[in-house]
Amino acid sequence: MATRELKLVSADSHVVEAPDLWSRWMPAEFRDHPDTPRLVKDEEGGDAWQFGRNAKPAPLGIYTAAGKTPEQIRWTGVRYESTMPGFFQGGPRLKEQDADGVDAEVLFGSSRPMGLFLRHKDPDFHLAGFRAYNDWLLKDFCTADPGRLIGLGYIPGLGVEAAIRELRRVHALGAKGCVIQCWPSAKDQISPEDDPFWAACVALDIPVAVHVRLISVNSPPPPPTGKQGGDIPGLSTTGMLDMPRVIAEAIFSGVFDRFPRLRFACTEAGAGWLPYLLEQMDDRYWRNRHWTKCELALLPSEYFYRNWRITFMLDQYAVRNRHACGVGNLMWSTDYPHHGTDWHYSRKSVREMCHAVPADEQQRILALNAAELYRIGGHTDA
Repeated sequence: MATRELKLVSADSHVVEAPDLWSRWMPAEFRDHPDTPRLVKDEEGGDAWQFGRNAKPAPLGIYTAAGKTPEQIRWTGVRYESTMPGFFQGGPRLKEQDADGVDAEVLFGSSRPMGLFLRHKDPDFHLAGFRAYNDWLLKDFCTADPGRLIGLGYIPGLGVEAAIRELRRVHALGAKGCVIQCWPSAKDQISPEDDPFWAACVALDIPVAVHVRLISVNSPPPPPTGKQGGDIPGLSTTGMLDMPRVIAEAIFSGVFDRFPRLRFACTEAGAGWLPYLLEQMDDRYWRNRHWTKCELALLPSEYFYRNWRITFMLDQYAVRNRHACGVGNLMWSTDYPHHGTDWHYSRKSVREMCHAVPADEQQRILALNAAELYRIGGHTDA
């Protein structure tokens, strides 16, 4: 298969759940379930989702920010008909990619509905929600052009066997990767119980993405958001507080000795902090490996360079320190259509951020690393 020339590949973009996603794709027995997501109105008459019978409306808000100036971005009052159709339809999304100069996007969903299903105590409802989202994305949205709309399947938190079944199902539907929101065993820490899932990922050549953080199936839902000023600290540190620990726990568990071909993607956590983490993991491992009985075949940083990729949006520190981060590990992303996007000025933002980066390194960071990880356009890292 001939490889396609790629200039910009977003390794982390998003879909907004279609207005009819849950009414159309949830199994019939769950469409009237009191916790099935329902489209309601927010306090300003905008469209919002109610994720659970007692939940407050969750507005479209900053999840539909593309094409707006900072002064125009609102938390409430946004309606589907006022947004761009490519937020939730595959065909129009291709035109929106063209306007931004983007060749392909790796697509993540919203954490809000997936968190509802993950925490739900009814395992049948839990699984139905995950399957409904995956079916909509892979059987509907991405079919407009699976070579440019790169769908990832979400993995339920119902134990390793259920995780493997859904992994195989979404792979058969064309998923180029999977997203885990908790460890496959659904336990709070990675353990050898997860190994059959990692073995299945390696066998199917499926990379594993962690978006922002991992959560526990027993953790409470996040508090309401949208309050003036109160969200900015969290938005400024999204993922940066949680992902270093996820990376470290995975590496120190020894999983990459057992599965050297297993690949992970750290998504929407930035990368400017990464060189410090790699330095500290190597130092703390060397000093403490004996009394902790932690014997690895490689240094922790070497596992990161071999087994991990990491995405960034605006991150001058990562670009300047790209060799410490790993030129082959960094993957640019747009966050489209969320509030981190520079649509339709991504080409301008990239030029400004990468002006001092050699052309071959630019191509790898801006396109090839993601293309090889997710097998886009005939590229492969094999």
